Amino acid sequence: MTTTTGLRTIRRPRLRPARAVLYLALSAGALVTLFPFLWLVRSALMEDGQIFVAPPEWVPAPFAWHNFSDALTARPFGRYFLNTLAIEAVVVPGVLLVGALSAFTFARLRWRGRNVVFAVLLSSLMLPYAVTLVPTFVGWQHLGLVGTWVPLTLPAWFGAGQMGAIFLMRQFFLGIPRELDDAAYVDGASPFTVFWRIVLPLSKPVLIVVGIFTFIAVWNDFLNPLIYLADTDRFTLALGLAGFQGSYTAQWGYLMAASTVVIAPIILLFFFAQRHILEGITLTGLKG
Repeated sequence: MTTTTGLRTIRRPRLRPARAVLYLALSAGALVTLFPFLWLVRSALMEDGQIFVAPPEWVPAPFAWHNFSDALTARPFGRYFLNTLAIEAVVVPGVLLVGALSAFTFARLRWRGRNVVFAVLLSSLMLPYAVTLVPTFVGWQHLGLVGTWVPLTLPAWFGAGQMGAIFLMRQFFLGIPRELDDAAYVDGASPFTVFWRIVLPLSKPVLIVVGIFTFIAVWNDFLNPLIYLADTDRFTLALGLAGFQGSYTAQWGYLMAASTVVIAPIILLFFFAQRHILEGITLTGLKG
């Protein structure tokens, strides 16, 4: 008796033209997005005279590795790094705590006019920062705090400029079941206890997102340190980079090398935290 076994032919799914076009468009978009960073790294490894030649040289010859060591020793970037971290250590906790408390007030507490107040505060996002720049500076000047880190750190503990963070956290808080609050209130818990013991532990995804976004914003902030700081010993990293540019010339090799080093921590942060960022944004979008 003969048994015949049929062999199945495994066919690879054919790439449809529409999908091929989509992949091509996504690849082109990725290339456009990565091009500035590739140009930055390429320029960091070139001498000043090679960076802007026409036609452009895409591969450094030779590699100017000394730009990195020279740039980081030409200015006290170690001090700038510590200064930036010190500001981060004050601002990020302030935004998280004050923003979360404000979002809890709008999302979980019932009081008359809360939606109107929230809408008015949310509309402040449409107000350009330049509108409040001069009066804010004058106020800090009258207090004698210009030239210190106080104008860069203290507003974070009073909710200044936090409506974006408050909005994200409010949307997330709205999705937490209210039955948890009601059960805690029946047991005699206070609103702060509900916030601290119930809502906050359940909100780690959105807290991570807001914390990362705040960290990046402070790390990249150039305008505020430029306005309020004059002592080079208090400069941040973003302000220290500007030292390689003069009124009529610039040390392009040093500037590109130092910029590469400065943005490297942000790239690493996003690389390792991208799962939490996407999770937090996705969950926030599903709430409310």
